[in-house]
This record gives sequence, C-alpha cells and structure tokens, in this order.
Amino acid sequence: MNSPLQNSLPQRPPVVRLSTLLLLAGMMALIIASFISLPLEWNELFASDSARSTVEFLRGFAPPDVSPRFLHKIGGAAAETLAMSALGTLIAAFAGLLLALPASGRFGAAARAATRAFLNVLRSIPELVWASILLIAAGLGPFAGTLALAAHTAGVLGRLFADALENGSPMAEATLRINGARRMAAFFYATLPQTIPQMMSYTLYRWENNIRAAAILGVVGAGGLGQMLKYHLSLFQMQQAATVILAMLLMVAVVDAISSALRRAMTR
Repeated sequence: MNSPLQNSLPQRPPVVRLSTLLLLAGMMALIIASFISLPLEWNELFASDSARSTVEFLRGFAPPDVSPRFLHKIGGAAAETLAMSALGTLIAAFAGLLLALPASGRFGAAARAATRAFLNVLRSIPELVWASILLIAAGLGPFAGTLALAAHTAGVLGRLFADALENGSPMAEATLRINGARRMAAFFYATLPQTIPQMMSYTLYRWENNIRAAAILGVVGAGGLGQMLKYHLSLFQMQQAATVILAMLLMVAVVDAISSALRRAMTR
C-alpha cells in the first residue's frame, strides 16, 4: 500500500525503449512503402463508369429466387456446409489438443520445436489449397472439404492450445505431483481444467471461421453452398446466386450468434 509521502512524489513518465521506437518506425516505413509500390488505381475505383457498371451488375441479382424447389436445394446445401464446418472443427480440436502436448514443451525442447514447426506448416497452407490437394485423394464432395478444414484448423488450434497450456499456472499441478499424483493424473486434474474454457472459446471462434471457409471451399468442388454458388455464377444465373449468397449470410449470422452466446456462458 502506497504511503502519503509516496503519493505526493512526482511520478516518473514511462520510459520508451529504443527498440519500441525502431519497431514503430519500421512498421510506418513498411506501410508507406506498400502504398508507394502497389498500383492503387483510386481514380478508376471512384470513376462514374465504374460505379455505373457496378450498379448494373448488382441489379442482375434482384429479385432472388425464392421458389420452394430452389429453397429446398438451398436447405440441403446449407446443412452440408454446416456439417462440414462442425465435423472439421471437431476433428481439428482433438488433433490440436494432441499436438499441443508436445508443442507446449511437455516432452522436451526437441519435441516442442518439431511439433511447432509441423503446426506452422498446417496453418500456413490455406483451406483452398488443402482442399485442392485432398480432392485428388478423396475425390469431389464434402469429405475433401471437411479434411481440408480439419488440417488447417488443427494447425491453428494446436498453436493456441499449446500457448494456453504454457501460460497456465503450474502451481496446482506441482502440488499434486508433490503429494504423489502421477504426471498424467496431475495434468488432467490440475492443468487441463484451467485451460478448458479458453480452449473451448478458441474452438468456437474457429468454428465461426470454418463456416465461412466451408461456404467458399465449394468453389473447388468440395460441396455445400459454395459449389452451388460457383455453378450458378458460371451460368450467369444471378437471381439463384443471390439466394445462395443470402443463405450464406443468414447461416453465418446464426452461427455467430450461437457461438457468441456459448462463449459468454462458458467464460461467465
């Protein structure tokens, strides 16, 4: 507790390190260089011809096709997209937890470095690239899309889970080990309960992202709403494409609301 004498003394301003200033200067230089090097055609973007062409293109989407037969197709594709995202996220969560154990340093420095390098590879490859690769092995359809989501998301969740395990307090597990508990039992009863809410929050957030990704994976033939969107756009059936886009927006909004409610309930 601060004394009155300490409170009356003038407070020193926080010291700004030279490394922080150099980092900020480097980031500013990178931003300026990006604006200079990229061919940004602002005049063409805001030209009257561009605006008129955009409006004419958007008019082709109205009105959306809301016929019962087409809506039935949309429902089936939306269910397929939802199943792809949910199953892919579930597989990734289990794989990420298994990979997080060595990635958090529990099996030595060599295993930590190797596992983290493997996780970097998994998450560095985008879902579309994973889907293109897995389509050769699994064929067209939602199975390849599910595996693509699982591969990329396992890399993301594995890194996040490993960081959560490393940042957890070691005191509870150490206390159990001192009192004779085995290493695995101490982990399940002390460390894992601390990090499960954070892990579940990460998993739900990635599920939201995978909903969007699953809707796009259909472009390469992975099924779901994305495949319907590619089909109707390739035939210039804009009204049907508008219905597919609206279904995507509605599904993402519903899943976002459900996921946010679940995260709030778990962190309360």
